[in-house]
Amino acid sequence: MKNILLQLDTDVQPSTFDSVVAIDSGAEVMFRHGGVTPDQAAGLVHGLIFTRAPSKLNHSAIYVGGSNVDGAEKLLKSVTQSFYGPMRVSVMLDANGANTTASAAVICGGRHLNLEGANALVLGGTGPVGQRAARLLIRAGANVRLASRSLEKATAICKQIADDVQIGSPEPLAASDDASVASALEGVQLLIAAGAAGVTLVPEEVRRQAADLKVAIDLNAVPPVGLEGIGSQDKAAEQGSQICYGAIGVGVTKMAIHRAAIECLFSRNDLVLNAEEIYALGMDLEG
Repeated sequence: MKNILLQLDTDVQPSTFDSVVAIDSGAEVMFRHGGVTPDQAAGLVHGLIFTRAPSKLNHSAIYVGGSNVDGAEKLLKSVTQSFYGPMRVSVMLDANGANTTASAAVICGGRHLNLEGANALVLGGTGPVGQRAARLLIRAGANVRLASRSLEKATAICKQIADDVQIGSPEPLAASDDASVASALEGVQLLIAAGAAGVTLVPEEVRRQAADLKVAIDLNAVPPVGLEGIGSQDKAAEQGSQICYGAIGVGVTKMAIHRAAIECLFSRNDLVLNAEEIYALGMDLEG
């Protein structure tokens, strides 16, 4: 029996990237739907689950993607609400690569630091990747500062994360210039830059002067990079006392996690892979 993956994308055109990774990771047949809204999910899901016996539903799975991460979260909720009893399949959410990228960034940081009790700063923390990285860091026991240009926006996101994880809250900060970024970096051992593409968040001089910084991770591959002086292909590159990762360097781990998650979907029919579950898979790959 062939492994079927139903790709539900919030964008009009389903992601070619996600489709290629899925095929390379064990999906033998793909049904790709773009522009999917939550009210359309049930019909598509039921068409998938009612055509195979419950004992064979591990050969069917759903991938929720698209550039609208909030929209994809709502779509995921509709998908899971369409299941009942044994009539369900495993489903993965990785809209805009947010879950696999955040997981990879945190895992890369954890290779060089004990995250339990570490002080971490997430710049661009109100975006999808930044939010998830902050969430995962808190669950790993880190003390997290979440920075945005807007303190009001950072505060709102920190409250949302605290409500989600129920074990702690990031500290909201405004970081809009060199002085505020330098202040935010005081006492920080791990820096993750998850800002918009093509925007430099930390000048090289400011980063190099951060006395306590041990690991710096930039998730922006579009020039100019988010952390000046770090190459997009850097992978555990040493710059003085700092270990540095660029977006492509992190991408090696991100892709391994993405492939493992797709493979896992076909191992059983009751998985829901969101940020925490995908991070756990990534940790398993670390050994």
